[in-house]
Amino acid sequence: MMRFALFAVLLALAVASGPARAQSGDVMLLADQVLVQQGGDRLIATGNVEALHQGTRLTASSIIYDRANNSLEIQGPIRITQPNGDVLTATQAELDQGFENGLLESARFVLDEQLQIASARAARVEGRYTAMSQVAATSCQVCGSEGPPLWAIRASRVVHDSEERQIYFDDAQLRVLGVPVFYIPRLRLPDPTLKRAQGFLIPELKTSTLLGFGIKLPYFIPLGDHADVTLTPYLSPITRTLELRYRHAFRNGDITVNGAVSRDTLESGTARGLLFAEGAFRLPRDFRLSFDIEAVSDDAYLNDYNSEFKKDRLDSALTLSRAKRDSFFSTSLIHYESLTDGENNATQPTIIGDLRYNRRFFPKRMGGEVRLGFQLHGHYRYSDTDIDGSDADLVVDGRDVARANLDLSWRDRWTLPGGLRAGAITQLWVDHFFVEQDATAEDDYTEVTPAASVELRWPWVNQTADGGRVLFEPVAQLGWIGGERSGVPNDESTRVEFDEGNLLALSRFPAPDRRERGLIGAAGLRWMRQDPEGWRASLTLGRVWRDELDGAFSRSSGLDSTASDWLIAGQFAHKNGIQLLARGLYDTTDARFTKAEMRANVTRDRYALGASYILLTTDTLEDREDAQSQWRLNGRYQVDRNWTATGTTRYDIAEGQFLRAGVGAEYRNECVAVDFSVSRSFASSTNLEPSTDFGLTVALTGFSTGGSGKEYRRSCSY
Repeated sequence: MMRFALFAVLLALAVASGPARAQSGDVMLLADQVLVQQGGDRLIATGNVEALHQGTRLTASSIIYDRANNSLEIQGPIRITQPNGDVLTATQAELDQGFENGLLESARFVLDEQLQIASARAARVEGRYTAMSQVAATSCQVCGSEGPPLWAIRASRVVHDSEERQIYFDDAQLRVLGVPVFYIPRLRLPDPTLKRAQGFLIPELKTSTLLGFGIKLPYFIPLGDHADVTLTPYLSPITRTLELRYRHAFRNGDITVNGAVSRDTLESGTARGLLFAEGAFRLPRDFRLSFDIEAVSDDAYLNDYNSEFKKDRLDSALTLSRAKRDSFFSTSLIHYESLTDGENNATQPTIIGDLRYNRRFFPKRMGGEVRLGFQLHGHYRYSDTDIDGSDADLVVDGRDVARANLDLSWRDRWTLPGGLRAGAITQLWVDHFFVEQDATAEDDYTEVTPAASVELRWPWVNQTADGGRVLFEPVAQLGWIGGERSGVPNDESTRVEFDEGNLLALSRFPAPDRRERGLIGAAGLRWMRQDPEGWRASLTLGRVWRDELDGAFSRSSGLDSTASDWLIAGQFAHKNGIQLLARGLYDTTDARFTKAEMRANVTRDRYALGASYILLTTDTLEDREDAQSQWRLNGRYQVDRNWTATGTTRYDIAEGQFLRAGVGAEYRNECVAVDFSVSRSFASSTNLEPSTDFGLTVALTGFSTGGSGKEYRRSCSY
C-alpha cells in the first residue's frame, strides 16, 4: 500500500508550485502542485495526483498527508487500481498511510472487471476487509439511460474478504429489473477471482415424463488444492437422488468418480444407482496404469435418468501398458455388461483377459525389419451350458476360450527404376487354442500358418500450374497364406471390417481364430490433391480377389465372394470449415452398397452443422435380421451476440421413426447465462420407456460459481 511518510524528505525539497515528482525506492508520487507545510509534517498534493507503489495505482484530485496523525485525506474522484485488476472508486476518503484502515464515501468496487459493488460508505479494516453499507451489487452493465439492471443484489451491509476472496451479504434481496423476487438474511458468494470456492453451484430445473418436475442443487467442496467433491441432490415427486462426483489429481495421475443413489416410484422399494470411475497413472520405467469402472443397478437406470453416461454396453477395465519406439506391452482385464434388451449377459463373453507384447528389430546383415509379437488371451461366459440354447444367436452358450499366439514376420521395401516402389513380407503365425464347455468342439487346437506377399506401388506426384500438389498411386499385391484351419470355433472373428486400412493385409479377420487361406490378390488406386486455395481431397478404390470362397466371411463384410465388393473411400476438407468423409462397400452384382457410412461437418463462426449416416444390410452371420439405416444430425446457430440455438436428432430410416430428438436455446450477456433444453427419447425396447426431458439453468455471471461474462461486456452510449 501507500507509504507516504517515505516522501517527506524528498517533498520538502520539491518546488512549492508547478509540476512535481517525488520518488523513494519503489514509491512514486506525481502531481501538478505539491506544498509542504508545518516543517514537513503536512503535505498537500493537488492537480492530477497519481501515486504508484508495488503495482497499485491511485489517482485523485488532491491528497493531504498529516504526519502527526499518520492519516491521508483524499478528494475525488478517487480511483485505486490493484495489481490483480480490481478497481475501487470513491468521491472522498480518509485513510491511514497504508490504506489499511479508513473510510471512503460513495464507494464503488469492481472485482475482476465484472462484479460491481456500489455503496454509500465503505470502510477498510486491517487491509483485508472492505465493509460496505447500503449496497447494490451486479455484474450487469449499468447505464443511466437504460433504467435498472437486469438483476442486482441489494443488501444493508456487504463485507469483502480479500484473503479468502469471499463476499458476505446481510439482508440480501435479489431484484430483477428493479423488482424484488427473493430475500435471504445471510448470503455468502465467492468473488470472481476464486476458482474453487466451497458452496452451492448453479441449480438446474428438470422436467421429465418419467421423473416429473425436479431440481438439482449441486454443492461443491474443495479438499485442498488437488481434490474436490460435488454433491448434487436431485428432488422430484418421483425420485430422491443424491449424485456425487469426486476428483483427485496426483503428482503422477488423476482419478474421477461419479456415482448416484436413487429411490423412486418407478422401482418402488428398491435402491437404484450407478458408479462410473476412471483414472490413469504414470508409473516408473514408462509404464502407464489406467482403469475404468462402469456399473448400474438395473438396465433401465441410465435411460430413466437421461444420464450423461448413457450407453448400451458397460465395460470395466484395468490396463497396464508401456509404449516405446521399438516395443509395446499391454495387459488388461475387462468386464462387459450388456444393457440391450434381448442380450443375455450369461451367454456373452463377459470377462476378458489379454496380454500383448510386440517388438521390432532392424538386422543390419539381412536388412529390413523383423517384428515379433506374442499374445495371451482368454474370455469367459457365466453360463455353464455346453450347447447352444434358445437364444437368438448360433453360439454355444457356455463356451470359454483361451489362446496363445506367436507372430513372427520380416518385411522390407525397395525403390526400383522409374520410381516404382516394391515391398515384400514373410510371416509365420503359431496359434494354440483351449476350448471348454462346448460339446461340439475339441479341447484344444494348434495351427501353424506361413504367409508371404509382394506388393508394388507406383506413386506419381505432380505440381499443377496454380501451385497445387497431386498424388496418383496405383497399388497391387499378390499374397499366399498356407496351412489349414483346425476346426477351432469362430468365437471372435464374427464381425469383419474391410476398409482402406487393411486393403493389403494378409488376413482381414480381427482375431487369430480365423485367418485367410490360399492365394489372394489385391489392387487399388489412391488419389490425393492439396490445393493452394485451401482445400484437400482424397479418394481410394480397391478390390480383393481369392482363388477359393471363404465361408467365414459374412455377406456384409464384402468379402464373401472370390471377388470382393469394391471398396470406395473419400475425404474432403476446406479451410472454411467444411469436412466430408465417406466410405462404403459396393456390390456390383446387386448394384448396391452392402455397407456404408458418411460424416459431414461444417464449422463457421456463427454456425456448426454435423451429419452422419450408416447403412448395414441384413446378415444372418452377424445376427442382423433387419437392415439398419440411420441418420444423425446436430447443429448450433448463433442467432446474435447473445442467443444461440442448438438441435440434435437421430432417425431410423429402416424403421421409419425417430430414435431421439432435442432442441436447446442459450442466452448469454455480461451478467446472466440461461440454458434451456428439451429432448425426446423414443425408446422401443421392453426394458426402456419413451421419455421427454426439459432442462433449465440460470446463472448469475460475475461470481466464481456463475463463470465469466467478460466477453459480453458492452459500452454505454449516451
